[in-house]
Amino acid sequence: MASLVPRRLLGGRSKATQIERVRERRHEGFLRYAGFRWAKISGGLCLLIIVSYALVDVTPRHNGGSWYGYTLGTIGALLILWLTALGYRKRKMTSSHWSLKAWTSAHVYLGFSLIVIGTWHTGFQLGWNVHTLAWALMMLVILSGLYGVIVYTTLPQALSNNRDEMTQMQMLEAIRAFDRQLHSAAQPLIPADTAPVLAALDEDPFAGGVRVRLSGRYPDCATAAALRALSVSTGSDREAREKVVGLLKQKEAALVRLRKHLRIRALLEIWLYVHVPLTFALIAALSAHIISVFFYW
Repeated sequence: MASLVPRRLLGGRSKATQIERVRERRHEGFLRYAGFRWAKISGGLCLLIIVSYALVDVTPRHNGGSWYGYTLGTIGALLILWLTALGYRKRKMTSSHWSLKAWTSAHVYLGFSLIVIGTWHTGFQLGWNVHTLAWALMMLVILSGLYGVIVYTTLPQALSNNRDEMTQMQMLEAIRAFDRQLHSAAQPLIPADTAPVLAALDEDPFAGGVRVRLSGRYPDCATAAALRALSVSTGSDREAREKVVGLLKQKEAALVRLRKHLRIRALLEIWLYVHVPLTFALIAALSAHIISVFFYW
């Protein structure tokens, strides 16, 4: 019987390890999907292109109009069209090998491989023409995609930490609750001290354009102004004023949390307003590039 105890313990540990591994697979990010499967595929494809570029003899030199250039150009064009399908794919929820996580992983790594495919397709011959325009737009799309990868792998955790299990509506309701308390607490104050408090009550937490939201700086914050004014005021009853100052500090902290939340969300979303239009511009330039090539061919 004594020999069975270690086996049971070992069996329990083995089962716990298996459960932990399943959890890790469920929570792995799209970059690490399937042990970096698409990173390896993309890296292998790039290596194959670089090696073949060095070994293949094209007369007089490599260019987009050679058979090798046409081959890379065809691969690149088809890959670009496939990559644009991610937006449609997001509307379909599956758990197969082509799950959204798998598709996103392939989208990222194969998208990066276009740097090699597209550049080697040109034979490093660039000029002021529609062909170079298509290449330049492709590079801009890739760079904007790189920004998207960075923010989507770093900011969601910051967003979660800042919220502290609160939704945006709950954060807003907390601010409104402080406003109601401030309205009552400010009644004993003299008019000169009441005015900045009333301005703080009328403040819109969502005020400010995209630039202000992205910067996270609100120099015209009425709550901060009221806090500064009442901190140096000596006109009103001290106890009433200190109560209002305390509430203003709590509201200011709540505003900081909400505005940080809005800033992180803006940083997560703003890149799409660059990435998507650039993608459509790339497809238009790519179409012009292909049509012009076949027209003169």
